[in-house]
Amino acid sequence: MGRGWAADAVGIAAGYALDGLLGDPRRFHPVAGFGTAAGALERRLYASNRRSGVVFTAVAVGVPVGAGVAFSAGTRRWPFVRACLVAAATWTVLGGRTLRHEAGVMGTYLQHDDLEAARGRLGHLCGRDPSQLDSSELARATVESVAENTSDAVVAPLFWGGVAGLPGLLGYRAANTLDAMVGHRSARYARFGTASARLDDVLNLVPARLTGLLTIVSAPLVGGRPGETLRVWRRDRNDHPSPNAGQCESAMAGALGVRLGGRNVYFGRTETRPFLGDGPRPGAGHLRYAGRLSGAVGLAAAVIAVGLAAARGSRRPSA
Repeated sequence: MGRGWAADAVGIAAGYALDGLLGDPRRFHPVAGFGTAAGALERRLYASNRRSGVVFTAVAVGVPVGAGVAFSAGTRRWPFVRACLVAAATWTVLGGRTLRHEAGVMGTYLQHDDLEAARGRLGHLCGRDPSQLDSSELARATVESVAENTSDAVVAPLFWGGVAGLPGLLGYRAANTLDAMVGHRSARYARFGTASARLDDVLNLVPARLTGLLTIVSAPLVGGRPGETLRVWRRDRNDHPSPNAGQCESAMAGALGVRLGGRNVYFGRTETRPFLGDGPRPGAGHLRYAGRLSGAVGLAAAVIAVGLAAARGSRRPSA
């Protein structure tokens, strides 16, 4: 196995462990720094057309990918340094511990009927307007966000790290961050944000489906049945307007035995989503199970990512 690719496998494993132990960096988070730089670039390149959006996306994603390629090439003969770089990148692009923590905090607030605190906390997970949400709707928003972000913030970066090493880790997180910044529907980003949104969709096609499959396998950990979860996933996964979110949310609904979907109110717009799953609406007690399921899926994805990185090395005589 080439030393560089072995270093990628070790780095991914170490970075996953760091995220599990420490969570997101508390200060000077590199992703936040990238967001600031991307915001400045947007102000320079913005125009209400798709061509400008393509240029913006190409530059904002191309620079991190190029940096990843350069660092990977430059550390080819220093596997320890390369492993450290991959570990640091993996740690900073993952959000598994933070996601589980937020689910737990929301569960505690809802169990104590502290709706004011729960509404104030929802912004840590999603962009919905919480002002009129009751306990059930807050729980539903949390479960849906945990399901989708298990793919976006855990499985997908691990998958692309396993496939492409440092360039994959940095490129995926850059694209996903751009989607959060300009990929949503609004008057300003209807055209400019199209390229970022489409790139994020493409990069998540495999990870979202992998998340669904891993959720099915992990369902017994939360009292679910793989066969029932598979049935719900196959039936409902393509009903969601997103090409990827339904893959994760339908599997989560099947594993927990709840029904997701319905009317979502954002700041300035309303969307009605199809129902996913059978059974009651989620409650406070389901949030702990959602976090547990997310953790199990993330661990399985880390094992797969390490295997992918090791497999890349086994196909190369040296790197």
